Parts: sequence; C-alpha cells; structure tokens
Amino acid sequence: MKIKVNISLSFFCLIFPWSFQAQQLNWISSGESNYWKQGSIKLKKTVSLPSDLVVGDDKGTFTFEAWGTCFNELGWDALNILEAKDKQTVLERLFSPEGELRFTLGRFSMNANDYSRDWYSSDEVDGDFQLKYFNIERDKISLIPYIKAAQKYNPELSFWMSPWSPPSWMKVNNYYSVKSSKDYNKMSPDSDIILFEGNTKKEANFFPQQFTANDFLIQDPRYLKSYANYFCKFIDAYLEQGIPIKTVMYQNEAYSYTIYPGCAWTPEGTIRFNTEYLAPALKEKHPDVKLYLGTINTNRFDVVDKILSDPRMPETIKGVGFQWEGGQILSSIREKYPNYRYAQTESECGWGQFDWKAAEHTFGLINHYLGNGCTQYTFWNAILCDEGKSGWGWKQNALIQVDSQKKTVTYTPEYYAVKHYSHYIIPGSRLLSWKKSGEDKKPILVFRTPENKLVIVAGNFQDKPQRLIIKLGNYYLDQIILAHSLNTFETKGKN
Repeated sequence: MKIKVNISLSFFCLIFPWSFQAQQLNWISSGESNYWKQGSIKLKKTVSLPSDLVVGDDKGTFTFEAWGTCFNELGWDALNILEAKDKQTVLERLFSPEGELRFTLGRFSMNANDYSRDWYSSDEVDGDFQLKYFNIERDKISLIPYIKAAQKYNPELSFWMSPWSPPSWMKVNNYYSVKSSKDYNKMSPDSDIILFEGNTKKEANFFPQQFTANDFLIQDPRYLKSYANYFCKFIDAYLEQGIPIKTVMYQNEAYSYTIYPGCAWTPEGTIRFNTEYLAPALKEKHPDVKLYLGTINTNRFDVVDKILSDPRMPETIKGVGFQWEGGQILSSIREKYPNYRYAQTESECGWGQFDWKAAEHTFGLINHYLGNGCTQYTFWNAILCDEGKSGWGWKQNALIQVDSQKKTVTYTPEYYAVKHYSHYIIPGSRLLSWKKSGEDKKPILVFRTPENKLVIVAGNFQDKPQRLIIKLGNYYLDQIILAHSLNTFETKGKN
C-alpha cells in the first residue's frame, strides 16, 4: 500500500511539478497611482465557491516566444531629450534580460511610418526599377542608432519589419498616403476617387466600412518584381548594419486608408504579390527569412479567408499577424487555419491619454491575444514625448512618457500593465489555461515557465473587489483582488 501511495504522489508531481514545492506564491498588485505592491499568499486545500479556472494538463497549449516593441524616429527623439543616465535606465528597463520589461523582439518599418518625422523611402527616384538609387541613409540618422542602442542591452534581439507605404512612384496615386488631407499632407483631393471609385455604400459592423476598389501598389509586373527586390535589398542593408531581420510582412494595416503613409490592397493583389513575387524573391535571396501575412487589421473574415484559402498560401507564408480590428476574427481564423503560427503585431495605442484606462485596456488585449494562441506580442511606441503627437496629428499613448521641457521621464500606468506580464512570462513559457474578461470583467492567464515556475496574471476591471479562485492540482489560489487592479502571482524563487 505504501508503494502505491508513493507512485501516485510521484505521478502527480510530474503533472503538476509546482504543487508540492510551491504552496506559497509571490503576489504583485497594481492599481491606479498605486503600482507594484508586493506580498505573498498561501495556497489553500479547500474553498467554498466554484473556481474561476481549473488548471489541467501541465503540457500546455502553446509556447510563448517574445515580447517586443517598435523602433520609430519620434521614439528616438523622445529618448534623446533625456540626460544620459535616464536614457540608459530606460533602455535597460526595456531591453536588458535582467530589466523590467525584458523585450527580446524589435519591429521597424521599411520606409517612413506615421511616427517618422516625415515621409521618406529608400528610393524615391521615379522609374528606378533596377533600384540603382536604393539606400538607407535616412535610417542611419535615427532608426539604426536607436536599434543599436537597444542591442547594447540585449545583443540577441530579434527583428521583424513591414512597410507602411512603398516608394511613392510605385503607387497608383503617386503619393505616400491613401487619402488626402488639407492639414496634414499635400495629396490632391482629386486622387481620392481612386479608393472607392465613387461607391458610397457603408457596412457599419465592419472595418473598414467601405472596401477599396483598387490596389494602391501598381499591379504591373515591373513594379511588383521591383518591390519584391526592394524588400531583399532592405534586408541586405540592415544585415550589413548588424541588424538581422528574421521575419517580414508585406504591409502594415492594408485596411486602414490613411492620411499618413499607407497602402490599400485588395485580396487579389495581396495574393498575387505574396505568392508570385515576394515569397519567391525571399526564397531565392533570403531563404532564412520568414514571411507572415500581415498586419491584418480588418474584422472582415471573408476577406482574410479569401486570401488564406488560396492553395498557394501554405507554401508562401509561415504565419499570420493581427492587430486592432483584426483581433476580432483571430479565434475564428485560427480555428480554420490551425497550422499557421500567430502573432500580435501592434498593441493598440489609444489617443494620448496615458491613463489607467489605457492600462486596463492593454492588460485585456494581452489576455485576448495570448489566450487565442499568439506566440509573439509587439507593442507600438515604447517611448514618446509630451502628448505623443505624430506629424500627422494623431495623439497616441506610449509605455514611457517624456516631458520635453523638464526633461523628465514617467513610467505610465500602461508600462506597469505590460510589466505584470512580460517580467514573468518569459520566452519558452507555455500557456496552461486562460479565461477571457467576460461579464465578470476578470481576465486570467496561467503559464508555466521553462524553470517550472507557475505564473498567474489576473485583472479585476469591476468597481468592487472580487474573489479570485483557481484550482491548481489539489490546491487552490483563493484571494480577494481589489477593484480595478492588475495582479501577478508567481511561485517563489529567484526571478
């Protein structure tokens, strides 16, 4: 009888290796203006109420790969407002393996994006199909120094990129934006007809409410081939700078019809460029670089499904990247196409509030994307100054805010929302279980790290405290979590 008990106990420890070694958990909690309060709690053997979540098979459902952020010119400008010591502290907190957020992934744009100082591309010479005048001299001024500054704190950073707009001469409107603006660009209003061709019908439940009638990249083979080669030259140029690009996506937000750099695409054009031009060019010149479909920012399932259902796509792409409205169809796309890898490509940036509401929103987004199987999560601007305003008039949030007059730095509520996840859920961690926010406004994620640590991240977005109960093997986490609080529980030990 004694032998049977020992066998049973040993088997249970294999399934739940933390159960008998970690009856206490570290508890970190944050609320508005009351960040990062630390304590500890004991697990219980019995509870009086049903569990919010039951953690089962310890094998997990998928392995998380990386947290990251985007490198932009305005972020570099904000960082350089600070004194050298503060600048070093920011970079260390963001990128050092021993820092606070521990980012291991970087994103940047090919050509300008909306958080560049202004429009530029690596080749604005009209008709240069041979790309004779291609160069990255503009990138060497700000973008590359920013990336290299981060690499000093983590030389193992990995990188992916996407364009916001092709060179203007490659587009049907000969301009970097998709739509005109009397205040923020010089595109002729007459060119707006290209987008919808006079169609005024709108579908309120979809983004975009009207779908483009045209691909804005010229669909002539000369342009398509040249643009695919442009990607390859860009990868080469960055590799020469010691910045290896591991993944590319053909377009940032093909479904945002913007007054800043952008490019609208139809499903047919998307399929054509990726399958017939970009993928073959990468296979020939950069076979080690992965091609993902992205970044998807539409909730039109039919559009994304039409692209992915093309029989050539499994040989073309390795994964799919979602952001903004695209997140609404992530679960249904992943269910139909389970063999791709999935990535969250840009955390929503808000409207320059820098407040607790933004922190809760981001906390919930992370729960949604990771719970639905995304193995990477990329934040937009890590650092901005003052109101976070772009050159095209959009105020946005950032994890870190710089006061340009006082030259001071503020770690925003959103920074702490991210830290509750990224400081503990390290690359190689496996998702054990999750619960979306739901009517109780209580999102929960449970991970096991490569060191067999248990990490539980839970929020309470209600106006009153709630009881959090999670069954962990034959023990329970049973704790009251405060109203509008963000919480991380971790098995004790060095981290």
